[in-house]
Amino acid sequence: MSPAPSLPIVAIVGRPNVGKSTLFNRYAGHRRAVVEGEPGVTRDRIAEEIDVNGRGVLLVDTAGLDPAAEEGLPSAIQAQARSAVSDADAILFVVDGKHGLIPEDQTLARMLRKSAKPISLVVNKIDDPGHAPRTGEFHRLGFDRIQPVSAEHGIGAWDALEELVNELPQETGIAADEAKDGIRVAVVGRPNVGKSSLVNRLLGADRIVVSEVPGTTRDSIDARVERDGDTFTLVDTAGLRRPGRRNANVERVSALMTVRSLERAHVALVVVDASEGLTDQDAHIARLVQDRGRATLVVANKKDLLAAKREKTGESRAAQTERIRDEIHHGLRFLSDGPLLFTSAKTGASVERIFSQVRELAETSRREIPTAELNRWLRDAVGRHEPAMAQRGMRRRPLKFFYATQIGVSPPTFVLFCTEPSAVQTSYVRFLENRLRECFEFRGTPIKLRLRKRSENR
Repeated sequence: MSPAPSLPIVAIVGRPNVGKSTLFNRYAGHRRAVVEGEPGVTRDRIAEEIDVNGRGVLLVDTAGLDPAAEEGLPSAIQAQARSAVSDADAILFVVDGKHGLIPEDQTLARMLRKSAKPISLVVNKIDDPGHAPRTGEFHRLGFDRIQPVSAEHGIGAWDALEELVNELPQETGIAADEAKDGIRVAVVGRPNVGKSSLVNRLLGADRIVVSEVPGTTRDSIDARVERDGDTFTLVDTAGLRRPGRRNANVERVSALMTVRSLERAHVALVVVDASEGLTDQDAHIARLVQDRGRATLVVANKKDLLAAKREKTGESRAAQTERIRDEIHHGLRFLSDGPLLFTSAKTGASVERIFSQVRELAETSRREIPTAELNRWLRDAVGRHEPAMAQRGMRRRPLKFFYATQIGVSPPTFVLFCTEPSAVQTSYVRFLENRLRECFEFRGTPIKLRLRKRSENR
């Protein structure tokens, strides 16, 4: 059984206030990104899995790419900022048809053309057919695909996206590199929690620049290491800051790198600072990992700093550890009972245990359940707790589940056939997921349940 394919990433890019977030919301079908009239309001890059003509695509809404923001930065940093564009498989380049072509658009166009990725130029704010001639001047940017759209009203929006996605090659699974890369591990977390120090300790060498300055790592870096006959590929990613603090362009682009790293990973290490405790941004990053379906090990790093805190508070080591553990588990309670490991990248304490934990998580995420066992589980689960009746007009009919089958791994994905998928309550799906997790010990890995309709008379 194949792992879930790595979804192609389509990034929506453009200078601030051209309507990128409005376009993203149009595709996502609901209001996910903050939309305001002020330039640069979108502080966070938001990823949404959508369906385009039956094909799954990961759409990424980006903060404005402002060429002026890179003035004065070292050339290496400029190159790394541009590399964020290369992390997308295709690009929707959005310009403002109302205000016309400006020099910043031309600068961005020159940068984007160097990416050699499929690009569609979207001329936004063409809200009336009479505004169509405004598109003409944008042909000077040199793109073959130009589409006038109104993100506000939805005119032409899907035509532009469908045309772009048709240019993409078919998806390939993360298994394609497995023989060479072994278990791919994405190391994610906010800046300065010790991700690079942790990777260096795991590698046994200073392969990644480590600094006291938060955000030193500006790009995703792959490094391979072997333990007990297994190959692990560690991907150290740039730290994800809180949305309101991601002001520099070089930090905005790091979110796309993290999304790409998670798409290519089997397991994610969510690194938090044990000495600071769990933050909202830690939870935000963990939720991104969960949404991408990656098995997760939470690493509470910097436990060497806990002794100083105990001296100040008089708390015992056992009580302190238990309190921090409870706080992390409560804050990340959506993480499918993921394991938690206290480490110190500085001293090396418990760092080697990461390999065995990652190995177990990778095996769990690839677990295949025989169909006969799966259907015994389904009969038992429905027998213990029947679903609520389905309402059809004035009539109430019982919901019936017929059988289940597994269709994928990494994450484990199952299809359940029933009479009325749309009538199954979210709480009941959550009940089935919890029972499936308990019965087959899917600890630390998300699982996906899909409901499909089957007639009783079939």
